[in-house]
Amino acid sequence: MPSQQKALVIEQKFAPQVVKNIDIPKPAAGEVLIRIEATALNPVDWKIHELGLLVEVYPATLGFDASGVVVELGEGVTEYAVGDKVIVEGWFDSEKRIFGTFQQYLAAPLTTVGKMPSNLTFEEAAAVPSGIATAGLPLYNQSEDADSARLTPFWEEGGLGKYAGKPIFVAGGSASVGQYAIQFARLSGFSPIITSASLHNADLLKSLGATHVVDRNLAPEALVQKVRELAGGHIDLVFDAVAIPDSTLAASYQITAPGGQLVVVVPFPIPGEDKSSGRRVIAAHGLFQAPSNFVAGKALLSKIPELFESGQFKPNRIEVLPGGLAGITAGLNRLRDGKISAVKLVVKPQDTED
Repeated sequence: MPSQQKALVIEQKFAPQVVKNIDIPKPAAGEVLIRIEATALNPVDWKIHELGLLVEVYPATLGFDASGVVVELGEGVTEYAVGDKVIVEGWFDSEKRIFGTFQQYLAAPLTTVGKMPSNLTFEEAAAVPSGIATAGLPLYNQSEDADSARLTPFWEEGGLGKYAGKPIFVAGGSASVGQYAIQFARLSGFSPIITSASLHNADLLKSLGATHVVDRNLAPEALVQKVRELAGGHIDLVFDAVAIPDSTLAASYQITAPGGQLVVVVPFPIPGEDKSSGRRVIAAHGLFQAPSNFVAGKALLSKIPELFESGQFKPNRIEVLPGGLAGITAGLNRLRDGKISAVKLVVKPQDTED
């Protein structure tokens, strides 16, 4: 085991991200040390960096999605063995210090780690953790303090197909979270499953379970009208996987029935929000480590291998960027500029050159 590794580091808030050598951490009690084989990029990564969100302690290394191999066990860990292939989500401590996946090794608490599906590559598996958590937890979390739609989980007795005949709308279906939301909706029995996306992604989204794909370029009023026509009226549950105020958010809110529930991946102010309508807006919280997510997160993490190995779930399509960690900044710029469609950008940290 080397003593140092390469990591993509932000020295201070708003500073450029640079590849540098840092120490490899030792896993604390209840943690595992993971050699990261692949890490995926998310829109939140560029937002944290460029808007100065969430992270309070610098230097910082971002990244919320990875897969890899367990190389060392912390004290008391019996759930994993050295050599196990795992998925892992980046995490925070109580001081808002981030322990991100844009590095070659990560020490992570067991609440953020799950077994990697055997039928996925490292690159495919790297795109799973935060996407599946952001889609699944605000739908199924039953904890009293959770911000959730509180659906009966499909993995519990009576949950599979329970919502048959109930329509759902997923705005931004081709986004990573949107793709997972569609697949959750299918397993829960929702129908029709209506989504908005670029029409060239229609075949992909229908293969995941969407019954109707509406052009994302429609004006908000036209989008609302089209979705209502397909659903036969308002929809009690809407999931906005984009949640941009001047794009999908206003339409998603209008599509949501009075008294219905709207899940948003970013809690931006909603244009035209009417507090008296009874609509409930749920802010998706996709960190497995959050106390309100402990129980549901553990259950979901335990189900991930079965979901993919059985074929019930399909992984995101992947584009591997060259250059290891050095390729991340250009990839985040593409995400920021809206130049990604229905693929997940992934890098291989171990390919980072000296």
